[in-house]
Amino acid sequence: MRVVSCTHFGPLDDLIIEEQPSRPLGAGEVRIEVRAAGVNFVDGLFVQGLYQVKPPTPFVPGGEIAGVVTEVAADVADITVGQRVFASTGLGGFATEVVWPARLVVPTPDALSDGQAATFVQSYMTAWFALHHRARAQAGQSLLVLGAGGGVGLAAVDVGRAMGLRVLAAASSEAKREVARQHGAEATIDTTSDDLKTAAKEWAKAAGNGGVDLVYDPVGGDLAESALRSLDDDGQYLVIGFAAGSIPKLPANQILLRNRRVTGVDWGGWVGRHQAENRQMLADVVAAIAAGDLHPVEPVAYRFDDVATALRDQVERRVVGKSVLVP
Repeated sequence: MRVVSCTHFGPLDDLIIEEQPSRPLGAGEVRIEVRAAGVNFVDGLFVQGLYQVKPPTPFVPGGEIAGVVTEVAADVADITVGQRVFASTGLGGFATEVVWPARLVVPTPDALSDGQAATFVQSYMTAWFALHHRARAQAGQSLLVLGAGGGVGLAAVDVGRAMGLRVLAAASSEAKREVARQHGAEATIDTTSDDLKTAAKEWAKAAGNGGVDLVYDPVGGDLAESALRSLDDDGQYLVIGFAAGSIPKLPANQILLRNRRVTGVDWGGWVGRHQAENRQMLADVVAAIAAGDLHPVEPVAYRFDDVATALRDQVERRVVGKSVLVP
């Protein structure tokens, strides 16, 4: 099989594509022919050694795959050869095949293409966990989403709309703002020219509020303080990540004086301690997709050999929506 190998932390162009022997199946495992491997911002951080967790090298990056089962272990009864499936692998997804425990493989519903199945889990599970479980958002509340044209932000727009939230999408290009509108954003902000705090407060004021109820921030950096200041009294700021590359220092007085709340959202960390709850949450998200309530974007496809370009486009935030490697 072919894999993308990270032999050392460094520039994206240092990745190599090599042949490795297929691993024999163990008990309870299935072999999956990868049809699409999700490419995420965090994958670029892993490869460059910029993520807070550093896997031992060499390793194969890639945490989301979708494809077709080509072999099952003798003790596997609920997954069959020829079945379309998807899985979250953590690492090891940038390969032409993956051997994975059958209990962690999910049948792909007809409503999803292989590309969608390989790209929705991280972003949609993060958004669902953030808005349903951490924020306990209620229909009618207003939600400002930063980075709304990227995969994580776009999922928040879609989940928020499905929950009955009024969504204001902030993004850096018209293409990103347009895809956010297509997924349910009521209005948009141009983060390259608009003053985020002023624009968000003016939008909220039109509905009789002093600010937005919720901020969903996967970006961090320079926009964070303005986003915090855009909140109404008792508003909630959801810390999702730091795609801008810097961790913001939020003014504590702005939290104190307006009774605002700052809430951390680490879906990946939560999963390790709540496996059963996470399986139910994934089932809920898949059911919402199958019912037509959620609409994961069809990703931009890159050739397997163009992995460095695919990761660079993620790191430099040029991608609208999601992207996949196609072996």
